Amino acid sequence: MEVTLLGTGDTTGTPTVDCDCDTCERARSPDERLRERLAERGVDATDGVSRSRFSVYVESAAGESLLVDVSPDFRHQFLREGVALPDAAIVTHVHFDHLDGLGNAYRLFDDLPVYAADETDPVTGESVAEGVRSRYDYLDTVSVHHRTPYEPFSVAGLEVTLVPVSHPPLLCYGLRIEEPESGAVLSISGDTCYEIPDRSRELLSGADLALVEGIVHEEACEFHPKGGAHHDESGVPRTFGTKHMTLPGARDFAADIEADDYRIVHTAHFVPADRAFDDDIAVDSERFSL
Repeated sequence: MEVTLLGTGDTTGTPTVDCDCDTCERARSPDERLRERLAERGVDATDGVSRSRFSVYVESAAGESLLVDVSPDFRHQFLREGVALPDAAIVTHVHFDHLDGLGNAYRLFDDLPVYAADETDPVTGESVAEGVRSRYDYLDTVSVHHRTPYEPFSVAGLEVTLVPVSHPPLLCYGLRIEEPESGAVLSISGDTCYEIPDRSRELLSGADLALVEGIVHEEACEFHPKGGAHHDESGVPRTFGTKHMTLPGARDFAADIEADDYRIVHTAHFVPADRAFDDDIAVDSERFSL
């Protein structure tokens, strides 16, 4: 299984438009040491560091590919990485930064099968699958396939399970992606707080690589109207507000599920510049062979 991180940022990405904070400036003009560190991870940062909106490209040994979430930065991501168009896609939830790239299906695909959960969200009154269809009913090239959480299904030479997580007020799903031929496993937490159901934790456990959401540093919680939640034994909040993990929360969660390796994704530009590019925080273009 080959995994390419197309997009590793939050809803505004890093650098953020019209922002001159230290983190965005460092992303635009990384110093030599940061470029060297990223080069060791296979990333060319000569022209800057990018965390575009979240998306992951997975290639199976069967020669097929699966796109996890369809970023609004779809066009730029695919041109930058030079990867082939995916054979199928999965949408984890209906926030715009995870599905609005589907508009790119126009004129690019004869058919793009999109898989999503069939569970009705009490807030929206429709499932994620229904939400995708209602937003993109004008795209005949997009076919929507309803799948039940916790029930594995096969797509693009992979076995995939939608894993419910906690991202109030909307339903959201992480993923367990297993390659039958090699037994390699990729776990994706999805957008979530630290308090994830035990059954979901079990399914996300033991991965070769885990992509774990961590949006900001813990000190940022004091600026959130709802503060922080799910504190560790030292009182450090592992959830920012109610629906995203802090960086310590992401690191604790990666340890909880005993991943062989992990990267923190969906990270915002609010993280201080001297911490925003730590080696376990993902940047676009990282690639992994599992």
